[in-house]
Amino acid sequence: MAVIHHVPMQPTKLELIATWLPTRDWYTGRTEGPEPVKAGGFRLDDPAGEVGIEFMTVTDGTEEGALAYLVPMTYRGAPLEGAEHALIGTSEHGVLGTRWIYDGAHDPVLVGQLYALLSGRAQAQDQSLDDTPDRTVSVFPAEGGAVSGAASAELVRVVEGSDHTDAVVRVRGGEAGELALRVRRVLRDADEGDAPGLGRVIAEWRLPDGSTARGPYAVVEPVL
Repeated sequence: MAVIHHVPMQPTKLELIATWLPTRDWYTGRTEGPEPVKAGGFRLDDPAGEVGIEFMTVTDGTEEGALAYLVPMTYRGAPLEGAEHALIGTSEHGVLGTRWIYDGAHDPVLVGQLYALLSGRAQAQDQSLDDTPDRTVSVFPAEGGAVSGAASAELVRVVEGSDHTDAVVRVRGGEAGELALRVRRVLRDADEGDAPGLGRVIAEWRLPDGSTARGPYAVVEPVL
């Protein structure tokens, strides 16, 4: 179980995201630079208790129609070897010291736990409360054995798309071989039954007008 420390970070996560977003091909926001506002998300626990895992949603500004972006992040106490390209930035934590913050779609710990969530072996946790499941997150496991509750998954490569990132995993102990865990970068409101893929995670985020949207954060896709 992760312990949440309610202490300042310098720079803040939103400040780091504001600098990082324009470097992404899927960011299509304001030309004067992003103004990320936290709008939702959830956490996952690292079984080893070493890596913080958060799926954060931000809206780009507060005006009507502002796009919502999903930024999965991992927080580490030391650099992740070979992941320099995925580093969002470093921040000084009031309790834990320097934290290396990564784009979680490139981090094998986050990807492994996302697979565990999709296979029923992990539970989405509240962003702000210790040991509190987030009941607003819905998981629809893949049908037909594509995601096996007894299987584990190893990250083998990452493929960037126009509005998503595919973390391709090799499934161990299952029948699927390789699968793509598609992380939606640009979020869109959708009915739960409308999300494509072999399995999916549906969650909420707040719109600038105070209403709530709901749609797929991640879906499982076959590797073609």
